[in-house]
Amino acid sequence: MTTHHVLGIDIGGSGIKGAMVDVATGELVTERLRIPTPEQSTPLAVAHVVKEIVANFADQVADGPVGVTIPAVVTHGVTRTAANIDSSWIDAPAERIFEEVLGRDIYLMNDADAAGVAEVVYGAAKGHPGVVIVTTLGTGIGSAVINRGVLLPNTELGHIEVDGKDAETVAAASARTRDGLTFEEYVPRLQRYYETIERLFWPDLLVVGGGVSKHHEKFLPKLRLNTPIVPAQLRNAAGIVGAAWLAVERRENPDPLRATA
Repeated sequence: MTTHHVLGIDIGGSGIKGAMVDVATGELVTERLRIPTPEQSTPLAVAHVVKEIVANFADQVADGPVGVTIPAVVTHGVTRTAANIDSSWIDAPAERIFEEVLGRDIYLMNDADAAGVAEVVYGAAKGHPGVVIVTTLGTGIGSAVINRGVLLPNTELGHIEVDGKDAETVAAASARTRDGLTFEEYVPRLQRYYETIERLFWPDLLVVGGGVSKHHEKFLPKLRLNTPIVPAQLRNAAGIVGAAWLAVERRENPDPLRATA
């Protein structure tokens, strides 16, 4: 990758954050700018906030790529789902909307994919030669599957059925909070979830991110799996860092199906 400093922007349900990233090292080279997500979080409204963030870094961005994450499945520039954002994102040509508002190329991607790639390129799974599954435990369960450094985009492993239920409704961090569980009580739910992932995909490494991962010592050592399972390293920076890396990768390897979406 020839571009060194790239703007990554991470769109969340409550806030939109952006920072310049050194894609050679994965380090943030500026302070993060955070702007609250608009109450009516439509693609157009969010695009105007993203424009404000890009303008803040205008002297550093120049004509370089800009990577943007969104809590949605993104296929060839079209958002197919909407998690914690307005339902108008469903089947919206979101990447084109952003480009029209900003007047520049934007590379839009699923937030869990960006976080997963960041962990493989710079973090807990750096340089791993096999199949890595990164999961983020939060309001739901996000997932990223990377095989030999290549991302399989838009996996939705939080929605795998476990014991007749959608996995994230019982195993996400929000479920632990909702049900008032101690970490000891939470472990059996995670055990069932990760052993199911293991049985279906046989990964070589599992990486666990999300805010709850800062307490990883309270639950990861208690899981009994064949696959090594480790905490994520990049924490809250993962989305921004992964967005920057994927923006460069996509600029250098354009999506041939985008024009048909």
